Amino acid sequence: MSSTAAGTVSALAPNYHPLPVTLATGEGAWVTDTAGRRYLDLLSAYSALNFGHRHPALVAAAHTQLDRLTLTSRAFDHELLEPFAQALAALVGPLLAGRSHLVLPMNTGAEAVETAVKASRKWGYEVRGVPADRATIVVADGNFHGRTTTIVSFSTDPDARRGFGPYTPGFVTVPYGDADALARAVDETTVAVLLEPAQGEQGVVVPPDDYLPAVRRLCDETGVLLVADEIQSGLGRCGSTLACERWDVRPDLVTLGKALGGGVVPVSAVVGRADVLEVLTAGTHGSTFGGNPLACAVGLAVVDLLTPGTLQARARTLGEHLGDRLAALMDDGLLHGVRTIGLWAGLDVAVGVPGGPATGRELCERLLARGVLAKDTHGATVRLAPPLTIDAADLDQALDALAAALRGA
Repeated sequence: MSSTAAGTVSALAPNYHPLPVTLATGEGAWVTDTAGRRYLDLLSAYSALNFGHRHPALVAAAHTQLDRLTLTSRAFDHELLEPFAQALAALVGPLLAGRSHLVLPMNTGAEAVETAVKASRKWGYEVRGVPADRATIVVADGNFHGRTTTIVSFSTDPDARRGFGPYTPGFVTVPYGDADALARAVDETTVAVLLEPAQGEQGVVVPPDDYLPAVRRLCDETGVLLVADEIQSGLGRCGSTLACERWDVRPDLVTLGKALGGGVVPVSAVVGRADVLEVLTAGTHGSTFGGNPLACAVGLAVVDLLTPGTLQARARTLGEHLGDRLAALMDDGLLHGVRTIGLWAGLDVAVGVPGGPATGRELCERLLARGVLAKDTHGATVRLAPPLTIDAADLDQALDALAAALRGA
């Protein structure tokens, strides 16, 4: 057993290494710890809190539904299930390939990815004519699609993969951003290409501008599905409803999660071509909690927040400012690299700067001491994902703290 920050023996399994802070309350972009100290949250629970902590509309929707009905299972319908599906299809469907679209609600992002994998395989057998049990899906290195045994089977992150074999077959890994390598990997057994439009866990890695359009053309030419994992990148984070919009690419299926639950409850979904999702008939796939009344109430409120497009536009505007501020820090030699898309950034610590941090973790600890929450990944990289609702002045305050932390001031 490990010890907690308070010195007591923890009963938690040690699968996380959190920063030494215990949070108690939150509102908007701000959280408060158990000692009463306030922090600006620049992680947003890995984009699950795109609308900030306890957004009034989301909390109200949850409160109202808690007094009515929380769970039926999918053995029975409830009054919000179809309205949620209709609203989500109306928001996302016009951004997808195909003329008609269906929604399959689940709970977590990993479940949505597993659902997309199953649907792609079944479609491949029944429609594409791939021989039984030979379907393959092409994925990219550096991917992060979840932590189930199937998903870690095609991860290239040793920490996520090592020790969890035997691994699920049926996946072909190619370099991210290399359309030619992807084209060479597609053959008669390929049913889908599964990609993140921008790789969040890898450090907000954004592909070349010609990459996703080339992947879309390849999928059209070969008759395979393009599945976009937008669990972190979607629902406003990248300055558009889907990140794929930034390249005018329409996937066949999209996986959504995190922000779809508004930071209130776990909500995920696969949205995509009706002719693909229709292969999942009664008994072939399901979830007791997927599409539950509470989830649908919150999910409907999330769709209402995104429908006007103002939050997406705000993410673009604030994202440009974020990018400019980070680029100036790189020009000053305080950062080794910066990648931004919308209100989402990955920054690489310039190791060796006198007084500067040596690792991403050290930078996050320095930010914590200055009242800012962020998270490191892969050694020297830190991700920033402020709520889309953050005040511009608060964002600047956090970036001022970042500059001071990098200088060791």
